[in-house]
Amino acid sequence: MIQVMRWAWVLYGLVLLASSPAWADNSPQEVFVAARDAYKSGNESALVAYSSRLQAENYVLAPYVEYWRMLLRLEQAEKAEVQAFLERYAELPFSERIRAEWLKKLGKRRDWNTFFDALPRLSGEDAAVTCYAMLGRVSQGESGALQLGRPLWLNVAEQSAACDELFTQMAERGVLTQEDLWARFRLALQQGKVSVAKSVLKLLDKADSASLKLLDKVYENPQRALEKKSVSTKSRFGRELNLVALERVSRVQTDLALELWQRVKGAYTQADQRYQWGRIALSAARQHDAVALEWFANAVDTPLSEEQMAWRARAALRVKNWETLQAAIAAMPEAMQEDPAWLYWKARIFKEKGEIGAANAVLVPLARERSFYGVLAEEELGDSISTPPLSYKASEDEVRAMRNSPGIQRALELRSLDMGWEARSEWAWARRYMDDKQLIAAAEVAFREGWYDVAINTADKTTLTHDFDLRYPTPYREMMEARAKENGLDEAWVYGLIRQESRFITSAKSAVGASGLMQVMPATAKWIARRIGMSDYSHGMVNQLETNIQFGTHYLRYTMDQFNGQPVMATAAYNAGPGRARRWAAPGSMEGAIYAETIPFTETRDYVKKVMSNAYFYSHRLGTRLQTLKQRLGQVVAGVAVGEEGGVETTGQ
Repeated sequence: MIQVMRWAWVLYGLVLLASSPAWADNSPQEVFVAARDAYKSGNESALVAYSSRLQAENYVLAPYVEYWRMLLRLEQAEKAEVQAFLERYAELPFSERIRAEWLKKLGKRRDWNTFFDALPRLSGEDAAVTCYAMLGRVSQGESGALQLGRPLWLNVAEQSAACDELFTQMAERGVLTQEDLWARFRLALQQGKVSVAKSVLKLLDKADSASLKLLDKVYENPQRALEKKSVSTKSRFGRELNLVALERVSRVQTDLALELWQRVKGAYTQADQRYQWGRIALSAARQHDAVALEWFANAVDTPLSEEQMAWRARAALRVKNWETLQAAIAAMPEAMQEDPAWLYWKARIFKEKGEIGAANAVLVPLARERSFYGVLAEEELGDSISTPPLSYKASEDEVRAMRNSPGIQRALELRSLDMGWEARSEWAWARRYMDDKQLIAAAEVAFREGWYDVAINTADKTTLTHDFDLRYPTPYREMMEARAKENGLDEAWVYGLIRQESRFITSAKSAVGASGLMQVMPATAKWIARRIGMSDYSHGMVNQLETNIQFGTHYLRYTMDQFNGQPVMATAAYNAGPGRARRWAAPGSMEGAIYAETIPFTETRDYVKKVMSNAYFYSHRLGTRLQTLKQRLGQVVAGVAVGEEGGVETTGQ
């Protein structure tokens, strides 16, 4: 029956095709764009016609029209029709989306036999599908399946209706205790998920309008709520709100938070007091307050989150308290201890204690990684300025074969039609089983197409064989070299920063409005235009390649001058502003790597490490200013950065 219906649709499409001479001579790309518009408007009959035309011409993106048809039909599609679609297009990335959406439809219908038959073939993660799977097992008599939902409960991301139903059943059947409910409440408010916190209150029977209004009031102005004693500590709800308010105050004023905490802590159990010491200790550590380690000590025996563990370690690192740092790393879960940052600092602890053999046992495998801590590990072993491994170059035959592979062809065609998300999904799907040489060939294809970010990301995936020219490309070299020289900047550093900022996407735009190759903010662009006397500057010029590089390099020079020519702080300032970069320095001298690791903003911390290691690799690529990474990082002193040798370091060539 399904086959008969399918052929009926095809016949109908052919009739439409024959009766529509207006687009009969259009190119496949034009027909495809028309099909995309038909999908957006929900016109399935038009999709049938477009699909027939594109399949007849063997157009590379014809399967996407069938994909759109299936999305429109999924609600009423029969099992056999969906299975046939998934089998036919198993090698295309959209098959996973169809499978996940199909599973959600089945879960919603409570068609558990079909659901569990299809579930094993879903390779990706989908929280709604997972929740439906647990609900299905419970409905089939597996009461213990509700216990499997506990990890999801402690993930306070916004959940689907299926997960809300799962959580309700868990609460009703006693799988979730009162402490579990309050734990999610705390986590939600720590992460700013007020709506999630309110959903927990419903399970606690605390979701009356007065309680919800009080929660909003405390969350919006925690200091006022504490100082006015707006919330009583006699109820559990009141005590929890006070803890939330105290933590929010501690994020900006640790001294005030301590004063307010001392007023109310007597109303709390010893366990809750230790919990709160751990929360305000996290805030103190992120603000580089010297009391952080003392407050973490007050949280003894309290389970710490991974964020708290990391900042306990950073607080110890900040003051070079090696014993406490060693204990903090040892207390981390094993997987967390394997993070390159903690491996490196663990090795440094061994070196400080004179245990060179133990240090080298950690450093040797770490040094094989081409990353910030991999390079620092290599330098600790004594390879001060080593040359990266020789690059492998894909042959023309390899590049041609890669360009002709179906997945790569689809990705390139989607990109040409400005379907960026689909193009990247197709590319990622195509490369998932590639070996190193195939990845390099694919990266070369992307590079030749000017798809620089995809070229870099693909080349970065290799494990043993590398092409560092593709990992660290130098587009727009003539323009970049001229502007770097004009501003007295190290070209390798400028390239390293752009690689991290935009991956050389000239049209890149950030969530906060920064744009172009060097991600210049609109207000900053106006300020720079005035500084350099550009009287004809207008909004939009910053998106022009040459203007963007001119403005970006000018601002880099400005940040360098703010910090006496040391790039590690200038890099932090470029991302987070000069004021913050200066505040993050210590009163005395600080190793540049410690400064980088203890930057409070996760984004800026990762950014600085990546830019500085990029600059190291680019210097090899360009053959300029070969320095160790440690020399590049230098020593940071009270907001002024100096080179390793003690004099002010400049980066002019």
